[in-house]
Amino acid sequence: MPRIIAGRAGSLQLESVPGQATRPTTDRTREALFSWLASRGWLEGTAVVDLFAGSGALGGEAASRGAERVLLVERDRRAAAVCRRNAAAVNQRVGRNVVQVAAGAVDRVITEPTGAGPWDLVLADPPYPLDGPELAETLQRISAVLAPDGLLVLERSARSAAPDWPAAFELLESRTYGETILYFCLRSGPDEGEDEGEDEGEQAPRDAPGERAAGAGTSAGEGPAQPL
Repeated sequence: MPRIIAGRAGSLQLESVPGQATRPTTDRTREALFSWLASRGWLEGTAVVDLFAGSGALGGEAASRGAERVLLVERDRRAAAVCRRNAAAVNQRVGRNVVQVAAGAVDRVITEPTGAGPWDLVLADPPYPLDGPELAETLQRISAVLAPDGLLVLERSARSAAPDWPAAFELLESRTYGETILYFCLRSGPDEGEDEGEDEGEQAPRDAPGERAAGAGTSAGEGPAQPL
């Protein structure tokens, strides 16, 4: 069974999704991911959406470590029911209603008010068969709901081809853990319809995400990332 690793809900046991409909992130990968995020200030006080949430363990971890609000998005009905129970358990442990659940296809939910954000942090673990142009289209939709200087963490098979990134994304780095690769991408492009000639202060009204990105670690093209 998955568990919350650290934070106010640390050690809380979560319910697993029965069957093979989901692919849980391993404890090792999850611990490495959240160490990366916490050390760079991507959790405390942020708005987080966990797409293709499965049991909701990633979103629950974010809530436990200080996220201001978390949305779990899951299409599978059984998994969404597990998300609701796990969200209730995390909310009880942290003492407030941080985690909410939206049941439905990711591409639909993030175009509706519930999922439209803007989100500071997007955690996405899409099914591996979702690839090529379909994945690129989903990434394009994700870029539209990320706040300026927001962060996407995309989980894929280490054997799969690198995604075709939308222009709005800057790949900061990638890290491989066994059969899993994590891509860390900053939303660096302007909002849709935004005047690219605006001065710098108007384009980035919030300082915190940019400060986080400045300490993001090894950038893409500088060689393999070092273990955490």
